[in-house]
Amino acid sequence: MSALQAAPATRRQIRRWRRYLADERAEASVYRTLSGRKEGTEHQILSALAEAEGRHENHWLDLLGPAAEPPPRTSLRTRIMVFLAAHFGTVFVLALMQRAEGRTPYDDDADATDQMAADERIHGEVLRGLAARGREQLSGSFRAAVFGANDGLVSNLALVLGIGATGVSTQTVLFTGVAGLLAGALSMGAGEYVSVRSQRELLQSTRPDPGAQAALPHLDLDANELALVYRARGMDPTAAQERAGAVLASQVLDADSPDAAGVDPHEAVGNAWSAALSSFCFFASGALIPVLPYLLGATGLVAIAVAAVLVGLALLGTGAVVGVLSGASPLKRALRQLAIGYGAAGATYLLGLAFGASLG
Repeated sequence: MSALQAAPATRRQIRRWRRYLADERAEASVYRTLSGRKEGTEHQILSALAEAEGRHENHWLDLLGPAAEPPPRTSLRTRIMVFLAAHFGTVFVLALMQRAEGRTPYDDDADATDQMAADERIHGEVLRGLAARGREQLSGSFRAAVFGANDGLVSNLALVLGIGATGVSTQTVLFTGVAGLLAGALSMGAGEYVSVRSQRELLQSTRPDPGAQAALPHLDLDANELALVYRARGMDPTAAQERAGAVLASQVLDADSPDAAGVDPHEAVGNAWSAALSSFCFFASGALIPVLPYLLGATGLVAIAVAAVLVGLALLGTGAVVGVLSGASPLKRALRQLAIGYGAAGATYLLGLAFGASLG
């Protein structure tokens, strides 16, 4: 379509174009802010994305003409994005921007060009690639943090509700909740340390023996046993022979598998102590929430109701964060987390009621 409309624009069109103009300007600002915190290739890519949003901005400026003044107000969602870009981690913001680009309204808007709609789709893939390495580096500690918080919330809520439903005293429920917090946090931290440590040791066992480097100059060039190393890693005989020849020529043992993605697998697993500490702290913080009403003096059904509401809000929050960082729907992940947590706690509460009734 041409840059200028043949027919006069309607008020609805002008409002929509002004909204698009404001969002394009704000998104360009997000990319410029992120690029200022990066160097090298990432800086160049983010700067290029900002330039692309500038081209889209010019399209709406041409359509609006004088109606572009005064400058339109940016939507609340985009203003939040700009704030997050300036104050929070790059991975989190990239994940949010990835979802925003993927929900482009240009696909169904006749006033936007096909090129602009295609740009927005491709921008989402560019952001997915930029966020991939950060997600890999974050996944170890993030997994421990999310699992720890969720387990603390659900297990201690279930414990408190189950014990409370039997009819025991408020003090007993409180002590049980605190004991569950400490025992669970220590168990989660120790278990996460062992798990991550074992994973790292397993990965380390696949690394080449440093002593193999010293054997390279003495290999028989005709037999070339080194080719067997690469065949064991999945290469076909011809490719293995070529790789081995290149390694012998350089005298540097190649440690990468043929399908290496350029990311150290140890980064995805995470650090054992970091994962253990994250798991301990987040389990404890999650497990504290169901106990808070009892610590503040609430009793009976009031304490149970307050604990359930607080835990529900926390579950919604952790689910939404998981959704954002994984590129999925925050609402769906939040509701899934809530349903699982309430389901487990509700079952335990019913069991406590039945157990209390049998004792009575």
